Amino acid sequence: MTRRGPELAPGMTTIGFIGSGMIGGTVARLSVAAGHRVVLSNSRGPETLQDLVAELGPLATAATAGQAAEAGDLVVVAIPVKAIGDVPAKPLAGKPVLDTGNYYPQRDGQIEVIDTGALTSSGLLQRHLPDAHVVKVFNNIYYRHLASLARPSGAPDRTSLPIAGDDAAAKAAVTAYLDSIGYDAVDAGTLADSWHQEPDTPVYGAPYGPFSSETGRPASAETIRTALAAARRS
Repeated sequence: MTRRGPELAPGMTTIGFIGSGMIGGTVARLSVAAGHRVVLSNSRGPETLQDLVAELGPLATAATAGQAAEAGDLVVVAIPVKAIGDVPAKPLAGKPVLDTGNYYPQRDGQIEVIDTGALTSSGLLQRHLPDAHVVKVFNNIYYRHLASLARPSGAPDRTSLPIAGDDAAAKAAVTAYLDSIGYDAVDAGTLADSWHQEPDTPVYGAPYGPFSSETGRPASAETIRTALAAARRS
């Protein structure tokens, strides 16, 4: 049965961040630019985030992971897959959780349930957070391209990002949030389908241009759908 998550009210939203590195920091900048509050955390403590908070201004605060999880209407998890067990589960119950992670065995070690195809990396996060609503997003785009390709709603060169999740209302909330920060969403299916947007698939990185490009290139919804459809499991 599909679980129903909350719809987000229009206007200012609080976005919690568990992990505030390259992707997390970029999403935080886009969020503040769109008028959202952000509550940042990392594995080293709030005091290490003061420079980023100062850069982002009065809409940003630093906190512990548990506090960021508690504060967020949506919560972005931007950490290595090997650290999934450190994500606080209780304060995320009922919330959309945006999973930006990718499984890299050379960094994360071998994880059998992912290696065998029993779970995707986002499926593993969902198993750890049984009462949250995990949505895979932001994992397939270089952080510099993510920073530069945001466009107003309706812009002819607006870029699309794939999202995958098991909860329709959570995906709708994430779609609305993406729209607010300058992106369209392409529904890539369930968490079990999210391998279509993982590393070594056609939609991973390539539609937005080479990593050597600072600004990237826009990728339409049609481009993203075509790339998702071309994915093959090895």
